[in-house]
Amino acid sequence: MGDDSEWMKLPIDQKCEHKLWKARLNGYEEALKLFQKIDDEKSPEWSKYLGLIKKFVTDSNAVAQLKGLEAALAYVENAHVAGKTTGEVASGVVNKVFNQPKARAKELGLDICLMYIEIEKGEAIQEELLKGLDNKNPKIIVACIETLRKALSEFGSKIISLKPIIKVLPKLFESREKAVRDEAKLLAVEIYRWIRDALRPPLQNINSVQLKELEEEWIKVSSAVPRQTRFLRSQQELKAKFEQQQAVGGDADGGGDDEEETVPQVDAYELLEAVEILSKLPKDFYEKIEAKKWQERKEALEAVEVLVKNPKLESGDYADLVKVLKKVVGKDTNVMLVALAAKCLAGLATGLRKKFGQYAGHVVPTILEKFKEKKPQVVQALQEAIDAIFLTTTLQNLSEDILAVMDNKNPTIKQQTSLFIARSFRHCTPSTLPKSLLKPFCAALLKHINDSAPEVRDAGFEALGTALKVAGEKAVNPFLADVDKLKLDRIKECAEKVELVYGKKTGGAAEKREGKPVAGKTAALPGPGGDKETKDAATKAGPLKKASAVKSGVPPKKGKPAAAAGAGGAGAKGKKGPETKEIFESELSMEVCEEKAAAVLPASCIQQLDSGNWKERLACMEEFQKAVELMERSEMPCQALVRMLAKKPGWKETNFQVMQMKLHIVALIAQKGNFSKTSAQVVLDGLVDKVGDVKCGSNAKEAMTAIAEACQLPWTAEQVVATAFSQKNPKNQSETLNWLSNAIKEFGFSGLNVKAFISNVKTALAATNPAVRTSAITLLGVMYLYVGPPLRMFFEDEKPALLSQIDAEFEKMQGQTAPTPTRGISRHSAGGGDDGEEEEQEEVGNDVVDLLPRTDIGDKITAELVSKIGDKNWKIRKEGLDEVTSILNEAKFIHPNIGELPAALKNRLNDSNKILVQQTLSILQQLATAMGPNIKQHVKNLGIPVITVLGDSKNNVRAAALATVNAWAEQTGMKEWLEGEDLSEELKKENPFLRQELLGWLAEKLPTLRSVPSDLLLCVPHLYSCLEDRNGDVRKKAQDALPFFMMHLGFEKMAKATGKLKPTSKDQVLAMLEKAKANMPAKPAPPAKSSSRVVGGTAPAKFQPASAFADDLGSNTMESKPDPKKAKAGGLSSKTKGIQGKKVLSKPNLKEDDDKSGPIFIIVPNGKEQRMKEEKGLKVLKWNFTTPRDEYIEQLKTQMSTCVAKWLQDEMFHADFQHHNKALAVMIEHLESEKDGVISCLDLILKWLTLRFFDTNTSVLMKTLEYLKLLFNMLSQEEYHLTENEASSFIPYLILKVGEPKDVIRKDVRAILNRMCLIYPASKMFPFIMEGTKSKNSKQRAECLEELGCLVESYGMNVCQPTPGKALKEMATHIGDRDNTVRNAALNTIVTVYNVHGDQVFKLIGNLSEKDMSMLEERIKRSAKRPSAAPVRQTEEKPQRTQNISANAGMMRKGPAEDMSSKLNQNRNMGSHSETTHTVPREFQLDLDEIENDNGTVRCEMPALVQHKLDDIFEPVLIPEPKIRAVSPHFDDMHSNTASTINFVISQVASGDINTSIQALTQIDEVLKQEDKAEAMSGHIDQFLIATFMQLRLIYNTHMADEKLDKDEIVRLYSCIIGSMITLFQIESLAREASTGVLKDLMHGLITLMLDSRVEDLEEGEQVIRSVNLLVVKVLEKSDQTNILSALLVLLQDSLLATASSPKFSELVMKCLWRMVRLLPETINSINLDRILLDIHIFMKVFPKEKLKQCKSDFPIRTLKTLLHTLCKLKGPKILDHLTMIDNKNESELEAHLCRVMKHSMDQSGKADKDTEKGASRIEEKASKAKVNDILAEIFKKIGSKENTKEGLAELYEYKKKYSDADIEPFLKNSSQFFQSYVERGLRLIETEREGKGRIAPSTGISSQMEGTCVPVSTHTVSSSIGNTNGEEVGPSVYLERLKILRQRCGLDNAKQEDRPPLTSLLSKPTLPTVASSTDMLHSKLSQLRESREQYQHLDLDCNQTHSSGIGTTLASPSSAAANIDDLKKRLERIKSSRK
Repeated sequence: MGDDSEWMKLPIDQKCEHKLWKARLNGYEEALKLFQKIDDEKSPEWSKYLGLIKKFVTDSNAVAQLKGLEAALAYVENAHVAGKTTGEVASGVVNKVFNQPKARAKELGLDICLMYIEIEKGEAIQEELLKGLDNKNPKIIVACIETLRKALSEFGSKIISLKPIIKVLPKLFESREKAVRDEAKLLAVEIYRWIRDALRPPLQNINSVQLKELEEEWIKVSSAVPRQTRFLRSQQELKAKFEQQQAVGGDADGGGDDEEETVPQVDAYELLEAVEILSKLPKDFYEKIEAKKWQERKEALEAVEVLVKNPKLESGDYADLVKVLKKVVGKDTNVMLVALAAKCLAGLATGLRKKFGQYAGHVVPTILEKFKEKKPQVVQALQEAIDAIFLTTTLQNLSEDILAVMDNKNPTIKQQTSLFIARSFRHCTPSTLPKSLLKPFCAALLKHINDSAPEVRDAGFEALGTALKVAGEKAVNPFLADVDKLKLDRIKECAEKVELVYGKKTGGAAEKREGKPVAGKTAALPGPGGDKETKDAATKAGPLKKASAVKSGVPPKKGKPAAAAGAGGAGAKGKKGPETKEIFESELSMEVCEEKAAAVLPASCIQQLDSGNWKERLACMEEFQKAVELMERSEMPCQALVRMLAKKPGWKETNFQVMQMKLHIVALIAQKGNFSKTSAQVVLDGLVDKVGDVKCGSNAKEAMTAIAEACQLPWTAEQVVATAFSQKNPKNQSETLNWLSNAIKEFGFSGLNVKAFISNVKTALAATNPAVRTSAITLLGVMYLYVGPPLRMFFEDEKPALLSQIDAEFEKMQGQTAPTPTRGISRHSAGGGDDGEEEEQEEVGNDVVDLLPRTDIGDKITAELVSKIGDKNWKIRKEGLDEVTSILNEAKFIHPNIGELPAALKNRLNDSNKILVQQTLSILQQLATAMGPNIKQHVKNLGIPVITVLGDSKNNVRAAALATVNAWAEQTGMKEWLEGEDLSEELKKENPFLRQELLGWLAEKLPTLRSVPSDLLLCVPHLYSCLEDRNGDVRKKAQDALPFFMMHLGFEKMAKATGKLKPTSKDQVLAMLEKAKANMPAKPAPPAKSSSRVVGGTAPAKFQPASAFADDLGSNTMESKPDPKKAKAGGLSSKTKGIQGKKVLSKPNLKEDDDKSGPIFIIVPNGKEQRMKEEKGLKVLKWNFTTPRDEYIEQLKTQMSTCVAKWLQDEMFHADFQHHNKALAVMIEHLESEKDGVISCLDLILKWLTLRFFDTNTSVLMKTLEYLKLLFNMLSQEEYHLTENEASSFIPYLILKVGEPKDVIRKDVRAILNRMCLIYPASKMFPFIMEGTKSKNSKQRAECLEELGCLVESYGMNVCQPTPGKALKEMATHIGDRDNTVRNAALNTIVTVYNVHGDQVFKLIGNLSEKDMSMLEERIKRSAKRPSAAPVRQTEEKPQRTQNISANAGMMRKGPAEDMSSKLNQNRNMGSHSETTHTVPREFQLDLDEIENDNGTVRCEMPALVQHKLDDIFEPVLIPEPKIRAVSPHFDDMHSNTASTINFVISQVASGDINTSIQALTQIDEVLKQEDKAEAMSGHIDQFLIATFMQLRLIYNTHMADEKLDKDEIVRLYSCIIGSMITLFQIESLAREASTGVLKDLMHGLITLMLDSRVEDLEEGEQVIRSVNLLVVKVLEKSDQTNILSALLVLLQDSLLATASSPKFSELVMKCLWRMVRLLPETINSINLDRILLDIHIFMKVFPKEKLKQCKSDFPIRTLKTLLHTLCKLKGPKILDHLTMIDNKNESELEAHLCRVMKHSMDQSGKADKDTEKGASRIEEKASKAKVNDILAEIFKKIGSKENTKEGLAELYEYKKKYSDADIEPFLKNSSQFFQSYVERGLRLIETEREGKGRIAPSTGISSQMEGTCVPVSTHTVSSSIGNTNGEEVGPSVYLERLKILRQRCGLDNAKQEDRPPLTSLLSKPTLPTVASSTDMLHSKLSQLRESREQYQHLDLDCNQTHSSGIGTTLASPSSAAANIDDLKKRLERIKSSRK
């Protein structure tokens, strides 16, 4: 048991690894319980067991293993990290569990495997199980098969991939073990259940007996569709649905859709192994096939036939084989061989599938031609071949060839072609059979149904019926407009018989139901449609919605034609909708017209039509118009009416008013009636005739527009233009063209016959009249909007002058987008506007391309030319290529028939002569432009070989190939390229050039696509291998492309594809995928209408918007990172955000140059903070390298993409240095104008500049340094401080450049380092430079050492980090350097330190070798410079450092801090700010305004705080030996430790961190609650209150607004603040110490808090506000009554002045004053009335009575009166004695008011006269007293000022002599002991001097070892520089005492006396008390800041506290004491000057 007890105590995880099996067993049991108990799947507990789970399952003890398996199962089920263990655990299960004899173990093993599959680890499990099948132990094999079977039956074939299992099945059937064979059989049956017959081909070759058994088993399998019964964690919704169905009662109605979804259709083809047959062809195959004897040819074909019977063929180059087979089909005379060759072609097509697509275009025309054969077996073979071939390509690609043979004379060809079309249509879906295809096919088939041969007609009907079934009536009907009813019925009949390949779902049924647009369906059909599919999904929805809308809303007759035209889109051209009779109305004779008109028009009207009197004609027209307006559409005989209007005088009407009416009526009729083309023809001539008329022109145009709306613009325009140009009137011609320009904009371009216009436009361009020419050019401009660049091709032969005008017009249109059509079809389509328009736009693009006059160059491509191109002699090959070029140049645009040219050109792409390769590439580029979109069919056989050329080693060849590929892709779209395996095959080749070019190309193209073929997935494995390619460029390109692959394929698919990688690679790739996921752009939004026609008509419209965005918005769209969610919402949102201020969006294809307006740096809110966070959290690489690797540059590029203008970024990351120079120039240019932008991107700019330091080009380096100088200047002007992150990623690299060999550069870098100290503390620069001294580059070492010397010289020893000792030791090591310059630099630096610090240097340096020491001593002697006082700059560096620590990363810039006391600022600014500037560099001053007005604009982040034990506060604290330097001994006894601790705690109160603040408040509260310790707070009250109201402000401005903060935290903080203040204000002695300024701010804070509505909304808000109320009452009662009254008066004054202040605020201040007034009777004696009256005086001066009366409420004036009245009542006439502090009493009405009040009260008492006299005499008496007081005040003032001390004492002495009874006691009584003794000693001295008892040397300094009561006797000591003659510094106490005196004079003294003598009258020129109070406040703030700072830096604190003032000034070390004293002197100066 001893052993047992040992392991029982161990923790669970250790038990599980114990060597005793019992211990392990116990461990597993406990682990099992633990795993079942942990609720949180993310609990850290799980991670402990990560490495142990494998041991659980492989335990060597069978009993323990069983428990281990149970525990492992629980772990896998519950732990989120379980996935990491998959591989090892699964292999453990396979090898160590499946061979166990116990069934339970196997069962658990199987469950574990299934559980892993459930947690999405199916692939890894499957891999392990398949490995297990190779095990020698049959038990393991059987268990693996069983597990696979179980997994398949539960999870289904979607999750368990069948291909690898089927691959190994045949092998399992051959096993010697029966058990294995039986299990394999069960597995085969299970697989069959899921994929049915697809399993047969792979198992064809197994033993026939087994096959037979299988067949028998298969027959038994139920035919029900199998369902998944167990679900992955990600499929929980499905699971819920499944369970619900189970509950309802099985799959009774199981939801058809879902059922189909759950079983993916498995294609047997996918499961097969591809067979390579090209190498197996007989050696002499190509000779035999050309043999004369047909038997030999037959042998050759039979050999091929056997090979192509393999159901799946390996891809390869089958071009030659296809070529010979095609030749046999086309030319061979033996029909049997033709059939055989056709069979071979069919076999090839079936075996290769999509890979055969590239040869389809060659073969199809031949087969179609060969259909002329009559023999049934030949025809059948050809049919099979062409059907098989059709499946390898798309109808789109074959359409040209098919349409070409439709007009063949041979009826059999026509018949077979139609039948082939019918069969092909069956394979189509509405999306793969768009209107653009239907249109030409229907037109051709319509000819066939009218053919004389019955078989041709039947075939035609079948084809049209199939089209009708597939595309639906709505799509096909417009094309069947002219078909008579009989034929139409026949077509419909055929449609009903058709069986579609894609099942009924696609058929027209859905369409007949009208409501649902097809768009939904198209999305679900992944037909071979890609490119079209997306385009047409949009297209489709349009017309359908329209049509349904039309049916419901618009009256029928009008609606139908409109709908038809809508559906027909551009194709409608001449033919309109189904109601032909309506549109082509037969012409009516005049008589009939008159009859019809008479029926609807008044008789008078008809009679007056041709009256001779124009007035009658006008009246007639008016009646006519009324009648038309009232007529119903159905009743209106349009033709009759217009014929009446055309009746004499008709269009020859001479009176313009009548004419205008007439034209207006025509327009009305066209709008309101069913207006036919026949009616239009009646009026159009007349309209065109009047269009140029000045008075009637506009009416004529209006009528023409109305007709265009009724009869379609294309037809109307054609008529109008033809009419205009058939007459001679130039005005009419130009106006007609103008009308047309406008009409096109209104109606859109849909269906216009460009060709017809172009001939007319050409006529117009040749016109002599300039107006006609101008109109024509304008029209061309409008057409250009729709047609794009191809339009120019029609005019290339015009005269250059004219051409330049046309170009100028096109240029104007360049950036614009075609307006949305407002008339025409869209007017009637209630619901479908957008889609319709989009579709119109698209069709226009293709239309124009169709309209271009194309030449057929087929006959020019002769066999001779082809053989030339393939000649052995390169010169002849070149000749051939030249010929091709000239043919293309002549033809310009060509038909797609180019014969044998593709094969010939393809061979030239791998010509050994590179010049020819380049020439071929340029021909192919030309070919793409010439052939247009028809080039599609050559993508596979010519386009892909061009991609192969991208792997060429020559740069220029690659560039040419890329240009060619781009030219092709522009014409074809990307779908053709991405379909099939060709692209992935290219990527597979391990050619680095090919890979990087191809990946670069894909990265450019993919983001612009809205969808891609699924074949893109085939490229992913190769993409992954590129990510690990040994070539850096390939890796980089692969990383670039990754996000775009992911954008289309999704993260899941990509992650799944990593399954096949090695584990190490997999981890790397997954990490990259995660990274790419963050950068993944959104898919481009569907093309915006505006931009659909922008980039140029040749490209299919689908690409335009995308490429337009891509060009301009490149990086923003693609990599916009700010917020992936937003980006996904649609490309635009992120773009607009990214490019504030750029006008890009309105013109998406601005040229690059125009794009450069707008800011270059875009401010991304919180961008910098986010980047810092990422770097801290190691989400991105830390900027730390010896040389920059690609991934750093990439990362920077990505980070910049969101905040740097795209074009600038391109320059910045260009490979060529000149572009870097350009970028720097631009950045310099924008530096001043974009300060904020620069600062927001500063971290990135600096990182980019560090990259430039690694460039070898000097010009870039010089430019970089120039920029840096300007940048740092700007930053120091903006008072910006570098963040740690910016500094650490920049300074080390800048320091590298200090070692540059070129002097100029070194000088610049040193200058920059100097400037750096202005924006980054020197003490932090120091370690970086110190690091630089360790460099191998001696120049760098020397320069760094010199720089260190400069730093010490400028900033004193404090900069030496980490301690001066360490730093100096480090420097001293360089004295022994082998390089002379480094030695010198080291010596000079140490000499500099010596000069600053004296002999102590030797102590700090430590031991040097003798040689080095002697060198140093020698050098010091030589420099012979005695140590001087520490430099002034030294301490000033600290304030700036604090700001750097405290300021919040991005907020270091000064925000305009608002404060109530605006006057205060004025006063301070008038004060002596100027004096300080010359001694202290600006960057090191404390910005006092900033500190005081700290309204939360700058958040102080205090350092992490130390907890203090406050119990020890009264024991002397032992401060540890300071680490920094030896300190002169006599400073130690000046520590006042308690005070320093309290200062520190108080400084924490204002912390930005809530918890820190709460802790500090709690500590102070504890001190206050203990009576014996509360006294320690004395002297710190102001400081504490300032900290508190700073915290209140922080809460108000920052915390309350911060949504992330828990509001309970804020309530806690509030209650702590209020609690500790209530405690404080209960202690009267302490409460009285609060000074006026502080009380004012405190009351401001508390009242603001009471009014904060946000607090009321908090849960405990009411409570908080109640306690604030209580606190305010305490403050009013307990604080010094003078101070609080004064504070309230100032606060009231400020609140009334401030416009922003709420009336509520002033009201509360006044309520406080009323409270004070109520307290006055008890407190009047303790109040300093002079001060209060001064405040009232100032108040009344600012607010005279008139002004107060203007206030909205009368509270202020009443409050003031009440206060004065109460004072008068309590003091009586004496009140007038207290006006002593008021300088000029006439400035306010105070005195007059007091006198009035006094008089009033005396009148009442009836003693007026006497008292008034008494009062008057009293006043005189007081006045003389006041004079005496003034004299004394003057004297004391002199004594207090340092220049006039002596003079003051002398005067006092004289005065005392003169008035021996003069009482100077009151003046001394209030001052400190120190001041009293000083005055007495001074008077004694003067006395002794006067009596000549020898003089005391003026330089007697008193050693500062004395406690600090020492006083310098003579003025000399004070004013002399800080050091005394004996080298000792004077104690700072002198100045503190001075300060104390001054403060007392200002009435700021806090002594507790009941009645204060009128000392205050000493103020000769009283200023506003605000100033006094705020200087006080500033001092305490300063001390507080300094306190916390020096605590933070662990400096040695030398505190000297003066309790009366609450200033805790701390001095650090003798060296800095000097500067601190200096600081104090300055501050005194400032206070004095502000008094004056």
